[in-house]
Amino acid sequence: MLKQRPTELRVGGLTRLSTCDWPGQLAATVFCQGCAWDCPYCHNPGLRPTRAPGQSPVPVAWDSVLAFLSSRRGLLDAVVFSGGEPTLQPVLLEAVGEVRRLGFRVGLHTAGMNPEPLRQLLPSLDWVGLDVKAPFADYARITGVQQSGERALASLRHLLGSGVEYEVRTTWHPALLSLEDLCRLKEELGSLGVTHYVVQRFRFQGARPLLPAVKEFPELQKFTAQCAFSEAFLRFEIR
Repeated sequence: MLKQRPTELRVGGLTRLSTCDWPGQLAATVFCQGCAWDCPYCHNPGLRPTRAPGQSPVPVAWDSVLAFLSSRRGLLDAVVFSGGEPTLQPVLLEAVGEVRRLGFRVGLHTAGMNPEPLRQLLPSLDWVGLDVKAPFADYARITGVQQSGERALASLRHLLGSGVEYEVRTTWHPALLSLEDLCRLKEELGSLGVTHYVVQRFRFQGARPLLPAVKEFPELQKFTAQCAFSEAFLRFEIR
């Protein structure tokens, strides 16, 4: 029986060249449509609905994405599936397979909301960027969804057990996470065995207008030093 081709992958956008979606790689980024969480700092709110408002069911045809990627073999290193939340799409594994057959490395951005599909995807991935929103007991305060922390924790455990290269990252806005929350999260991640952790400063530009703008984070560098973030992880970064 022939496998289903991922022509129904809901692609909301395509970045043809990115140097930041997978650090160290020249990548194309495929933005998948649809996300089940409602984070106030979301930078891609147009990707939250399952179907993009006012657009056809598949705004960017998967075959057109493949045609572009075919023309960039030898020029790009990798393809990153981002979102939205890619793991919500049933044909993502097939899409990843088609990209790998073109010779690209494959990365994934995920919030970990769908642990079992992520577990199935991991053997086909080269790198994962996993967003961890908050201490796991406090997730609903960020996502608006009860028990979202349990799902994210299960996904993190799958990732850490897979051997796939990764970074865990947290977007920090002081209205959502206090510095004490951030230090508590550091302890949780360290106890789970996370080795690569990134704290991302909230960027107002492009975000949903639900939080007060924060132009500077003068205390973050000092605080993470005081709370020994660098000692807790083999690699720790502030972006």
